[in-house]
Amino acid sequence: MSRKIIHVDMDCFYAAIEERENPDLRGKPVGVGGRSMRGVLTTANYEARKYGCRSAMPVFKAVELCPDLVLVPVRFDLYREESAHIRSIFERFTSLIEPLSLDEAFLDVSHLPETGAEIAEEIRAQIRDERGLAASAGIAPNKMLAKIASDWNKPDGQFEVKPANVAGFMINLPVRRIPGVGKKGAEALAQLGIQTCGDLQKLEEYELAKRFGKWGRSLYQRCRGRDHREVEVEHVRKSIGRETTFRENRESLQDLEADLPSLIAQVTQTYGSKYETRRIKSLVVKLKFADFERTTAERATGTIDEDIFTELLQIAWHRGEGRPVRLLGVSLKLADEEEAAQLELGL
Repeated sequence: MSRKIIHVDMDCFYAAIEERENPDLRGKPVGVGGRSMRGVLTTANYEARKYGCRSAMPVFKAVELCPDLVLVPVRFDLYREESAHIRSIFERFTSLIEPLSLDEAFLDVSHLPETGAEIAEEIRAQIRDERGLAASAGIAPNKMLAKIASDWNKPDGQFEVKPANVAGFMINLPVRRIPGVGKKGAEALAQLGIQTCGDLQKLEEYELAKRFGKWGRSLYQRCRGRDHREVEVEHVRKSIGRETTFRENRESLQDLEADLPSLIAQVTQTYGSKYETRRIKSLVVKLKFADFERTTAERATGTIDEDIFTELLQIAWHRGEGRPVRLLGVSLKLADEEEAAQLELGL
């Protein structure tokens, strides 16, 4: 029996909540991400996107594109609370829920007698009526196709890829629409004359594996619309991180070393309060330079060690050849059960 998977994706979630809370924002271009020109947009509503504003864009760039942009600060407590309300709506239909973030999730509704499209329509209606927010949805026999489909009729729409239509749907789909194919991946495929999934289907699996390794084998399956992953009810966190974007660029290594202990303390507190049963796999330091180029330094270790973090910071700093730094981040990578067992055995 074919599965019925729904991917629900809230439309401009943070911005939509801010508009609901403050109706004066409606009809105006809104960016969520803080009032500082040195910040980064977390999201932008559709009015702002018409000007080219988008998530992860520096605020100063967004304001250049849209001088009338209304900036509002991020309120994660409010967004988490709203996400919990929406999760409770999902639970009326299924317990098989895989959250991807505060504003999107996969739902497996294969056990229900109604069609996937009927269930998605009802979920979206309840979100709209009870929470005053719009959601889009994709319905398909697997997670990959459902995620692609949820973007098809945005905003406030839904699209279904039925099992009988998978082959026809994939043939003309741009490879860039496959989850996991980023800008560089698309460019590498374009150099081979590959623009669509139909183009990609002409290559044998061994040829893709020879050129791209494990990723190539995955592409062979995905360009045919195949994805056997289950909806994972328990999401295993892979890392714990904290970062800060400076109001003024840090010009010296000594300045960054002074900022480091606070971030380490925050990560340590989170680990100790929620994840102390999980083994640490490695420590990571991330820097973003004034020109927005990034670098990370990582070392395998099972403990939180400020001296190691300092050494990693020094390594990352010297890669920048003295360039000013706008962002500093630290994180702990956590081992899953299999990796933890290997660490215990010393493998």
